[in-house]
Amino acid sequence: MKLKRITALVSGVGLTLCLAACGGGGTASTPSAAPAGSQAPASSPAAEETSQVKLVEDGKFKVAMECAYAPFNWTQADDSNGAVPISGTPDYAYGYDVMFAKEIAEELGCDLEIVKMEWDALIPALQSGTVDAVIAGQCITAERAAQVDFSDPYYYASIVCLVKSDSPYADAQGISDFEGATATSQLGTVWYDTCLPQVPGVEVLPAQESVPAMLVALDSGAVDLVVTDQPTALSACNAYPDMVMLDFSGTDDDFDVSEEETNFGISVQKGNTGLTEVINQVLSQYTPEDYTAMMDEAIAVQPLNEN
Repeated sequence: MKLKRITALVSGVGLTLCLAACGGGGTASTPSAAPAGSQAPASSPAAEETSQVKLVEDGKFKVAMECAYAPFNWTQADDSNGAVPISGTPDYAYGYDVMFAKEIAEELGCDLEIVKMEWDALIPALQSGTVDAVIAGQCITAERAAQVDFSDPYYYASIVCLVKSDSPYADAQGISDFEGATATSQLGTVWYDTCLPQVPGVEVLPAQESVPAMLVALDSGAVDLVVTDQPTALSACNAYPDMVMLDFSGTDDDFDVSEEETNFGISVQKGNTGLTEVINQVLSQYTPEDYTAMMDEAIAVQPLNEN
């Protein structure tokens, strides 16, 4: 589905940065304008250094993601629906995150390279400069923002519960109804670290390494409950028809989470302001309705058995 582009919002400065970065250089400088008819003063080395705004190198926009977090990203065997090759593998990646990665690479004028990584390796890869961005359904938490820079939100999602349809908890009206249940979620997420401890009387089992592992734990009966975000839950219900999503948003018996824990952002290396600017320019072209339509498309085309 080709979404309507609202307007071309790249500024002259932003466009200059993109072209310089993807034309083969490692960094690009923000140009300064002198008044008409005057001569611009010579820049000092210190001034030139502070004006350096790193974007991407070698004409490639390297994006890391798990490729195992449908509908945000997943692994598939072919390039159907616009999937992109995963670096170093015969497989392809697609999903909501890949849709945006493609748009940003196009805006930069760069080739897109998808790098498949474990969740815990994503931020270290940014910090080391191994990749340019992480587009992986990351919540914009204060802890993460201390380590990397974030774009504006590119999705907002409520936190929900997943149970089996034949579970004694399928008719729960709030999180307090899960007393006595066994539960898990994905390692290193708000779902596991912040939300599960709020469920009274629940037995929290060790966290799972990935979303697929979390869903298998529920499907196999190893746990009664998993906590996740709404898009992941909708995707899971598509892949596992006997799963039920329970959303307690707007009730008095819901998870207590801050806005930062439900806003998803694209992360880049600290100080890479040029790339953050370009990403935000791309995101500014989309409306909330566009985001919803893209997520609906991702859910509709995801493989039933994501890797």
